[in-house]
Amino acid sequence: MYPPERILMGPGPSDVHPRVREALARPLLGHLDPDFTPLLDEIAGGLRTAFGTANRVTFPVSGTGSAGMEAALVNLVEPGEEVVVGVAGVFGGRMAEVARRAGARVHTVEAPWGRIVEPEAFVEEVARRRPAVAALVHAETSTGVHQPVGEIGAALAGGDTLLLLDCVTSLAGVEVAVDAWGVDVAYAGTQKCLSVPPGLAPVTFSDRAVAKVRARQAPVQSWYLDLTLLLGYLDAEGGRTYHHTAPIAMLYGLAEGLALVAEEGLEERWARHARLGGQLQAGLVDLGLELLAQEGHRLPQLTTVALPEGVDEAAWRRRLLVEHGLEVGAGLGDFAGRAWRIGLMGHTCAERNVLLLLDALERLLGEPR
Repeated sequence: MYPPERILMGPGPSDVHPRVREALARPLLGHLDPDFTPLLDEIAGGLRTAFGTANRVTFPVSGTGSAGMEAALVNLVEPGEEVVVGVAGVFGGRMAEVARRAGARVHTVEAPWGRIVEPEAFVEEVARRRPAVAALVHAETSTGVHQPVGEIGAALAGGDTLLLLDCVTSLAGVEVAVDAWGVDVAYAGTQKCLSVPPGLAPVTFSDRAVAKVRARQAPVQSWYLDLTLLLGYLDAEGGRTYHHTAPIAMLYGLAEGLALVAEEGLEERWARHARLGGQLQAGLVDLGLELLAQEGHRLPQLTTVALPEGVDEAAWRRRLLVEHGLEVGAGLGDFAGRAWRIGLMGHTCAERNVLLLLDALERLLGEPR
């Protein structure tokens, strides 16, 4: 297969940086090769910077962002424990379902699509339930909402509840401050603002989260994602023991993606996403389109926009793909059939792409309907 060139402006994956593509093609080494294993420590350092944490246990899970979600929840949750989840879109709902399958008694704090989970309501539910884990989505990919976290973390500080944060779409695109916000476990994906192909899920666990995992009474539901077993390979102290065959080429790519983040500067990268995301959103409004995420809480890297009444959104998406080489995403859930999700993540986040999309949309909107 020789795939066509596309500009990936959907909810993920994003365009892969050429240096990452080159890194993926480098010669393979064994996952226990002494020339390879130092790369794991380099990756861990880059991820600590991106997550804003000093957590020793910070590493990429072998799997997509959903594997990161599973790894977080199946390690933290024991059968019968209480878990509170903020649900304002698909991925909050998915966290709740994963927690249920891990045996948790799940309580949700819900918000309408396009709105944040109100921090006060979330904190009140945690105070009422006193759960083992409280979980939120930082950047809800299905709605384009940027969830405030800092005040929730501050309110939970000093308690026994562990705070879990989904950063799949936020990592390296907007500020993530795991330690400053009091987050105990966070996970992400490589295919969004890191501009690495899908296949790895960066995670970070605080010391008290690791202590909870080690003190479990029941075994972790998943052998593959069991943190206590994974640390035998990932923790360099005392040597590395075999757990599973690590995806070597993907780790090369992630290391290069993190190097690109470091070269640009994390704050500069956030600023680029903010500037160009704002330019895109202003352009969409100028075209007469409605932004669906709550004002003041819109992600710059993922925009949900309503299409005019009567438009066949799937047909328009197809035309963007075929005529302009631009991929955007369909709406999900409450937004299905009437909205698009437009991504400006990582390497895709460039002014040229903003202008190309706005021009293509203007042409479509100008056609008789």
